[in-house]
Amino acid sequence: MLSQALTPLLLTLKVAGFATVAALVVGVAFGYVLARHRFRWREFLDAIFTLPMVMPPTVLGYYLIVLVGRNGWLGHWLWEHFGITLMFTWQGAVFAAAIVAFPLVFKGARAAFEAVDPQTENAARTLGVSSSGVFFRVTLPLAWRGVLAGAMLAFARAMGEFGATLMVAGNIPGRTQTLSLAVYDAVQAGQDDLANFLVLLTSVVCVAILVGAGRLLNPRY
Repeated sequence: MLSQALTPLLLTLKVAGFATVAALVVGVAFGYVLARHRFRWREFLDAIFTLPMVMPPTVLGYYLIVLVGRNGWLGHWLWEHFGITLMFTWQGAVFAAAIVAFPLVFKGARAAFEAVDPQTENAARTLGVSSSGVFFRVTLPLAWRGVLAGAMLAFARAMGEFGATLMVAGNIPGRTQTLSLAVYDAVQAGQDDLANFLVLLTSVVCVAILVGAGRLLNPRY
């Protein structure tokens, strides 16, 4: 039974890891821009970036199919120029999980950057620190707890992703079948023992992540 769970577990960790890194890079960038710059469409962009968090996963998955499918503008471009496709691949699972996890990083990063006193950044600029230096030496170190909290939640969310991943990457054992999809398969096949084991394993991993995040974020540790 452990051997049946090992492959989807490793794939889930790989997908969640890559998805979190992608969501972290993009989420921190957009979180900083919307926290520090005021422009006309700022709150509209905030709503668009938050949309994957509240949208039904199957609807989000359909949008992603329209985007990265063979006839989608991004999917067609990738196929024509690089001969690659995201459909029914583990990279597609990463893409879907990153989109779903992105709002958690973005909202956490934006709130953390807004909590940093701009006077601190201005003081660094008066000392001759460049804009990138201010970000990496002042703003990001002061906001790291909020950014890390968002990243940890994004990883946990990516681990449990089901609907959008199923729509984009399918449910192929050994290739795109994550733990969530393996649980679904086991229940559908009446393999209650395997389903219980996979559910327990998923719960233990998620609890371990949340406990680890709590220890990292709690200043007492």
